[in-house]
Amino acid sequence: MQRKYILFFVGFLFLLDVFVWQEVFTLAGPQNLKVDFLDVGQGDSVFIETPQKHQILIDGGPSSAVLQKLSERMPFWDKEIDLVILTHPESDHMQGLFGVLQRYKVDYVLWTGIARSTPEFQKWVSVLSQNRAKIITATAGTKIKAGNTEIDILFPFENLAGKELKDTSNDTCVVSKLIYGKDSFLFTGDISSVAEKKLVEIASSQAPRNDDLNSDVLKVAHHGSKYSTSDIFLENVRPKIAVISVGAKNTYGHPTPEVLQRLQKFGIQTLRTDTNGDINMVSDGNNIKLIKN
Repeated sequence: MQRKYILFFVGFLFLLDVFVWQEVFTLAGPQNLKVDFLDVGQGDSVFIETPQKHQILIDGGPSSAVLQKLSERMPFWDKEIDLVILTHPESDHMQGLFGVLQRYKVDYVLWTGIARSTPEFQKWVSVLSQNRAKIITATAGTKIKAGNTEIDILFPFENLAGKELKDTSNDTCVVSKLIYGKDSFLFTGDISSVAEKKLVEIASSQAPRNDDLNSDVLKVAHHGSKYSTSDIFLENVRPKIAVISVGAKNTYGHPTPEVLQRLQKFGIQTLRTDTNGDINMVSDGNNIKLIKN
């Protein structure tokens, strides 16, 4: 019996040593930003880990599939997420966040605060209140610092908290830009060309011209709908890489041929979660690299 206890204790020390060395190697390793576009079906979800190990989740997709994706990226003992961003309260972006808020302690939730009359929205409000996360109302001009990484909120232009919408909330989506060194990522939710035009007009009206839209990586809006990703928007964003978060064999016909043709016309490398699976990127602040699954 004593021998079993000794073996157990030695085994425990070995595991502890592995964990300690894992932390040492993490601290001593390269200072990289990780951005993972998660394959969650017909919906959006992006997991971000900063060089200082701040963890950020943008949207949760249409189901609990995001929980498995997070467990593949976060140590089993880590049950805390620094920031969750909900781009808009529609099921294909919001549904997966229910489980996230129930499983993890979330420090901050950033969203517009816009109200809907749907059952899914009522559940969102309930789960959010139980998590006790601090709420940040998303409006243009809000900046979030996470070490040497920054998230700039570009849209919506007005405070929408408490306003009720009966129609689609697509053009109230949070549009945010992630910046690390010289590298940048633009997340557009489900905005249409109407909101895209407003963003371009604001950028063009400022003197000197505002270059906030220009980004290396563009998360294509609304899963590749033909009503988004307009020519004028692409001219202003000028991305090297476009990522389309979309479900395989979806009934909407996303991504549409029109959007794929526009991306090809501008010479933009295009990746899709329905064909590529999870799309994982690493930035050292100067270059962005794709990491094979």
